[in-house]
Amino acid sequence: MSRTKKYRAVLFDLDGTLLPMDLDRFTEGYMKEFAAKAACTGIAPDVFVQSVWKGYEAMLVNDNSIPNKDAFWDGFCKNARIKREIIEPVGMDYYENEFDNAKAFTGPNPLAISAVQAARKAADHVILATSPIFPFAAQKTRLRWIGLSPDDFDLVTCFENCGFTKPNPQYYRFVCASIGLEPKDCLMIGNDEREDCFAASQAGLDVWLVTDCVIKDPEHPWSGPSMLFKDLPDRLAALSE
Repeated sequence: MSRTKKYRAVLFDLDGTLLPMDLDRFTEGYMKEFAAKAACTGIAPDVFVQSVWKGYEAMLVNDNSIPNKDAFWDGFCKNARIKREIIEPVGMDYYENEFDNAKAFTGPNPLAISAVQAARKAADHVILATSPIFPFAAQKTRLRWIGLSPDDFDLVTCFENCGFTKPNPQYYRFVCASIGLEPKDCLMIGNDEREDCFAASQAGLDVWLVTDCVIKDPEHPWSGPSMLFKDLPDRLAALSE
C-alpha cells in the first residue's frame, strides 16, 4: 500500500493498540472487582461472570435492531435471573468509579497522544473504533489512562451508540456511514488479526496491524502492513506529506 494514500478518516482500536494490555489479564482483573461490587444485589460471583459473558454473546449476534446496551442487559439479566432496574445502576456506578482501578492491568503508552495527533493532521476524521461492548464511561476512563479523552475523537463507539460489534464487518460499515464516508477512504489501526484486520478489510477499509500486543488468528493471518507502535506516529505523519 502506498504511504502517500490520502484517507478521509483514521480509526484506532483501543485495547492492545492505543492502550497496551494483555486482554485476558485485564478482563480477569477487572471482572473480580466488578463481581464483588455486584454482590450487593445477591448475584454470586460465578453467576455474575457467566452472565457478563452471556451479555457479551448477545452483543456479538446483535443485528443493529437494538443498541448493544439493551442486548447486553437482556442477555445478562436472563442468565442471572435479575431485573435490569436492580443490576444496571450498580453496573454503571462501577464503570463510573471502581473501573478506574483496572488501570493496574494495563501499561503506559507515551506515544498514544502523538499517534492521534498525527492522524488528525493526516485525515479529516479520527475515530476511536474500540469494540462497543463497554459503556461510554468505560471508554472515557481507559482513554484517560493514556492521556486522551473523547474530545480527541470525532466518534467514540460504545454500547450506547452501536448495534453491531467486532468482528462483524457491519460494525465497520456502520462506523464509516456514521461519519458519511466510504470504507475505502478509511484506515483502521488495530492489534487483533480477526477483529481488526480481517473484519475491517472485509468491510473495505485499509488496515495497519500494530504488533506490540498482537492477537493472532490462525484462520485469518494478517499479511498486510504491520509495525510496532513506536513507528506508528511517523508512519501516520508520512500520510500528510
